Amino acid sequence: MKILHIPNYYYPHIGGIEQVARDCVKACAGENVSQRVFCFNHEKGNSEGEVDGVPVVRAGCFAKISSQSLSFSYGKLLKREFAAFEPDVVIFHYPNPFAAHYLLKCLKKRPDCKLVLYWHLDITKQKILGKFFKGQNRKLLSRAEKIVATSPNYIDGSPYLSAYREKCAVIPNCAARERVECGKEALSRAAELKEIFRGRTLLFALGRHVPYKGMEYLVRASQYLPNGYAVCIGGEGPLTDSLKALAEEDPKVTFLGQVDEEERKAYLMACDIFCFPSVTKNEAFGVALAEAMMMGKPSVTFTIEGSGVNYVSLKGETGEEVENGNAEAFAQAVEKISSDEALASRYAQAARERAERLFSEEAYQNNIRALFKEFAEE
Repeated sequence: MKILHIPNYYYPHIGGIEQVARDCVKACAGENVSQRVFCFNHEKGNSEGEVDGVPVVRAGCFAKISSQSLSFSYGKLLKREFAAFEPDVVIFHYPNPFAAHYLLKCLKKRPDCKLVLYWHLDITKQKILGKFFKGQNRKLLSRAEKIVATSPNYIDGSPYLSAYREKCAVIPNCAARERVECGKEALSRAAELKEIFRGRTLLFALGRHVPYKGMEYLVRASQYLPNGYAVCIGGEGPLTDSLKALAEEDPKVTFLGQVDEEERKAYLMACDIFCFPSVTKNEAFGVALAEAMMMGKPSVTFTIEGSGVNYVSLKGETGEEVENGNAEAFAQAVEKISSDEALASRYAQAARERAERLFSEEAYQNNIRALFKEFAEE
């Protein structure tokens, strides 16, 4: 079987969808499988190379508008890939409307090629563009043999996926152990952090400082917490300066900036509670949340209608979940966990068990292989 993967970008460019795409490539590997990856280039110009032994072709892009990359060479190179590789299956990571335009053209000439539509999220932020691409979305969904959704919640909450429910397969994203296992450096740093924050409850949050990540509500929640707490926020973004201004008179809040892998693991290990304050469906799943759960951390989240966040962590089982955007309720949930050692321990154990069962590499690989087994049986 020949599989062509089409994400937006690909490793070493790091992002949520890019990580899932790489996990998917690894899960599809097998003796009778040949794979290629086609994507935009995160650097200038076209390029070809390999990642994990799999050929990767990257089309240079000249601009990005409303989060969509644009390329003069994309269509020509994709057509060349189809002609040279002759894929049996295309795994297309959505959203990527510019790429979808050329993909549908190529698929029209290859009716025997199966399309797996890996639906990461609806286009919600760019409302005008979302309406413009409704027709294209219907064509993709109709053409798809299978549609991968990352949670049952997203199928229920998406007007697109709910209309094609019979084609959907739920495959939760992967929280790979290599991304949570701590080596000597991370273990040493975690011990140092525990000493630094001794006597305080350490809260950790990580993500881009953009509106849907909801870091503003975590900063506001900190204002309701007493002095025995420390709130450490990793990441950067366009809202960083305004977040710092909001927290200016709150000594409990520390902004860590961009953190490398070892530092991220160290804070995850050292923290008492993982805070995941995302507030919109743009947060479709929450890989960082799943990774924290894999490390046995209780969490606090907001209720996000139609998002997979509240599928990843379950209210009253692996953590607390509160009314969307209610910073005071978020603080109260934090205090509830931190003040009850038995509750925190129960959440931690349940979080680890749920992550191992649903979000581990083994679970992810089994789900992907089961999907392709259905193809083989058809």
